[in-house]
Amino acid sequence: MTAPTVLPSAHPRHPLAWTWRRELKAYPPAATRRLHLGLVVLITVALYYELYVGGGVATLILGQLHMSFGMLVTVLAISNLAGAFASLLAGLCDRFGRANLVVYGLLVVGLLTLFAAPAVQTRLEWAAVTVAIGFIEGIILVATPALIRDFSPQLDRATAMGFWTIGPVLGSLMVSLATSLTLPVYQSWQSQYVFCGAVGLVVFALAFVFLRELAPALRDQLVVSDHDRRLVEARARGLDIEARLRHPWRQMLRPDIIASAFGVSVLLLIYYTLAAFGVIYFVITFGYSVAEANGLLNWSWGANALALIAAGLLSDRLRVRKPFMLFGGIGTATMIVLFLQQAGQHPSHAALVAISCALFALLGFAYTAWMASFTETLEAHNPALTATGLAIWGWLLRIVVTASFLALPHVVNTVTPLIEAPAWIAAYREMIASHVMPGPDMLAHLAVIQQAAADSAGQWRSWYWICLAGTLVFVALIPTMKGRWSPAAAKADEDAHDEAVERELARLQATGALNTVCAYRRKG
Repeated sequence: MTAPTVLPSAHPRHPLAWTWRRELKAYPPAATRRLHLGLVVLITVALYYELYVGGGVATLILGQLHMSFGMLVTVLAISNLAGAFASLLAGLCDRFGRANLVVYGLLVVGLLTLFAAPAVQTRLEWAAVTVAIGFIEGIILVATPALIRDFSPQLDRATAMGFWTIGPVLGSLMVSLATSLTLPVYQSWQSQYVFCGAVGLVVFALAFVFLRELAPALRDQLVVSDHDRRLVEARARGLDIEARLRHPWRQMLRPDIIASAFGVSVLLLIYYTLAAFGVIYFVITFGYSVAEANGLLNWSWGANALALIAAGLLSDRLRVRKPFMLFGGIGTATMIVLFLQQAGQHPSHAALVAISCALFALLGFAYTAWMASFTETLEAHNPALTATGLAIWGWLLRIVVTASFLALPHVVNTVTPLIEAPAWIAAYREMIASHVMPGPDMLAHLAVIQQAAADSAGQWRSWYWICLAGTLVFVALIPTMKGRWSPAAAKADEDAHDEAVERELARLQATGALNTVCAYRRKG
């Protein structure tokens, strides 16, 4: 294998320059790219573990901090709104790079999770920490998939995005596993933040030492396969980066980008509902304990993770994305219908596990293919502005989630009475055992609890119908995206691209530009 081209550095070296100057001046070989991709996936897992840890102990937080379900949802909505505008700021990483945003964002989130969150004494303090974490997550949501795109040619993009998408899923799985295994021992919601924050700081240390990114002249180009490597390096020396970065929002605020970003945002309503409130739902609807609810979700996140990888491998093998989005979208809609029908019934644990696993596996098929297709749609407009396009997606996603979280308490208003029900019922029984007549307030609360128990299942079903509508919108918007439906047509596009690359290499060879690249290779 020939050594990669080394682009000259514009900066003099400083002994500590590696702590902030993380650019690779060469397009790395496949093995090096895979190591960086693996590190970005690990970072994403740790980040989402920290973001979702509160959901695993939500019922305990509500009780100890005397917080209503409405306030919990409002805090999560504000956190998502903060993340939405942070995502727009992260669009600047097209100009200023991605890696430092990720590394030092991890440090801040790790410190907040390990030290600040367990120390809170009031619901307002908990809200402040949660919003701060949501803001940083909004930045990294854009920077990490941008890094995945940079290190993955299009023909390997779905597999790479499948692994990146495992980040939120494995983050959810880690929450469920850690909670179901350690909560019975430590019996405090603070313990879960401590474990989570420690993991986050370990991953920060790895990222601080090892995370790198491509130099702008390399990342600002379209790479379809490893076959493009020589051409990318040859072009890099004469690339006008400033020209490609002019008017970024004007270039990327396009109907196809906005439509596809909105479509996947409403598709993920079911995911964010169960990630944030799944434990609450299974506890109050089916009478599970917190540990049992997390145990059921373990199966769901595991099925989702396997589906993400399988979909990525198959999509790259067949060179198409849209059929996987269609299959996953229709399958997800079908499973949501089955899932919502269980509310108010008495399904077996095995039935709930099977439906939930199928739902999340099909969602994984749709989302992996979408991530690959979306980055390819962005590259079709301007590969130098991939992060700007991802910022639009991040903003729209967070706005949709914020709106849904604000709407949820108006659709499902029975959670707080049912969370408080055990304490009120115990107090009632104690009064009866002591031959004390319950007062009007006690009887009024019991009536509210009784009515909430009667209404809860129907309200949750109504919410899941809204999630179903979002899935159907996603399916309807699939044609707006770049990509073929037919593997044969996609293969013909790939062959035509390879021929164009060979012609361009021949032209550069004739003009002497490729000889310059070869000289740098020999020096490398």
